[in-house]
Amino acid sequence: MQLYPLFADLSGRPVLVVGGGDVAARKASMLLRAGATVTVGAPVLGPELRELVQQGRVAYRDGAYQPGWQDGTWLVVAATRSRPLNSRIAADGHARQRLVNVVDDPALSSFQVPAVIDRSPLLVAISSSGVAPVLARRLRERIESLIDPALGSLLQLAQRYRARIRARYADLGTRRRFYDWLHDGPVNASLRASQPLHAEQQLVAALARHDESKPQGSVALVGAGPGDPGLLTLHALRALNEADVILHDELISPQVLDLARRDAVQIAVGKRGGGTHTPQETIHALLLEHAQAGRRVVRLKGGDPFVFGRGGEELAFLREHGIACEVVPGITAALACAAYSGVPLTHRDHAQSVRLVTAHCQQSLDTLDWADLARERQTLAVYMGVAKLEEITRQLVAHGRSASTPFALVENGSLPTQRTLVGTLGELPALATRHAVRAPALLILGEVAAQAESSHWYGELLGAVAAKAPALANAA
Repeated sequence: MQLYPLFADLSGRPVLVVGGGDVAARKASMLLRAGATVTVGAPVLGPELRELVQQGRVAYRDGAYQPGWQDGTWLVVAATRSRPLNSRIAADGHARQRLVNVVDDPALSSFQVPAVIDRSPLLVAISSSGVAPVLARRLRERIESLIDPALGSLLQLAQRYRARIRARYADLGTRRRFYDWLHDGPVNASLRASQPLHAEQQLVAALARHDESKPQGSVALVGAGPGDPGLLTLHALRALNEADVILHDELISPQVLDLARRDAVQIAVGKRGGGTHTPQETIHALLLEHAQAGRRVVRLKGGDPFVFGRGGEELAFLREHGIACEVVPGITAALACAAYSGVPLTHRDHAQSVRLVTAHCQQSLDTLDWADLARERQTLAVYMGVAKLEEITRQLVAHGRSASTPFALVENGSLPTQRTLVGTLGELPALATRHAVRAPALLILGEVAAQAESSHWYGELLGAVAAKAPALANAA
């Protein structure tokens, strides 16, 4: 082990930063966050450090570096642009037995500043011993995505009640089980929902109970986005890594499921038109069964749970049965398919509104206000409409939408197999049949869809533009 890991308490202790530029400002700000008494020395200060001095948060030594600046300090940071000067500062510090950090120069340093994940009072520090600081930062980004932002608040709450928890649960094994419940149960869920008072009330109520009842489970309704695992939110990734049970839609990509906790039970509750179908009542029963057994359950849905995902029904059902819930939004198909095809859903010149429409069955089509949907200067994003393209085209044209209106039909949006079919509304059913477009696919209809012809950047482009490409090449 080349370095000895150390977390230093600098609260109220004097620290010297030599340098007046941006790097020195970053170092001074981080030291201030740790409670240090910071002095900065330099002939000239940049705007950030000048502001800190004017605010009285940092003391200032004006002029060229002097060895005496280090007297009485606990540690020293050299952040000048001159390596000879940094070498002098380091040598003076080592002679005085100071801890010295020379920015980006491990050979001159007696301590190094790690990449830090701050969930105070929890701190995670990552060091590459100065060999690869970029790698350390990249690892920090990965680990930070797995650490719940609410964890700091939970630790502060647990710290305040530590004595009462120890008195209530004298047995070490029972106490550990209580802390597991504290981290995994409704207290942490309330903190994630920005309800600290409710979280504390739940903790107090648990300490007041005299039974050792089975811990309560919880459910997270999580949006998995359109399929590309890179589009998962940090909250979704955290939920997948904490889940005991995952109930997932059929269209969730294997790459997304691979990010889940390895020992989590995965249950497919597929819903696909014309194929397998799990009744909603069965899904409700499974959610309730596993949550009541004390498990952390993730209901993983394609896109966003609250956009044609029946997430509202599941949330209401769970609330009726007293199950702790949270909702993690996902990137819905309309946003992802449009972005991956270069189509802006709104545009100053062409569309001032967007309509999200579902067309998965005849009943849903019969309830639509076709005259309103046929209006110009709006964008239609039609979900689950591949099997109903002829009916959609017929109704829109019959109610006044021009047959020359551009469309973009995006199959497998955001996945490596994405295909974008472009053309005009009158051609839509025939083109979709010719290119054998299959679900899942999202239809974008409106003037903005024409931009796919010039701005398309991901996957294969099909339709009139693609057909013209060989002719243009021959003409050239």
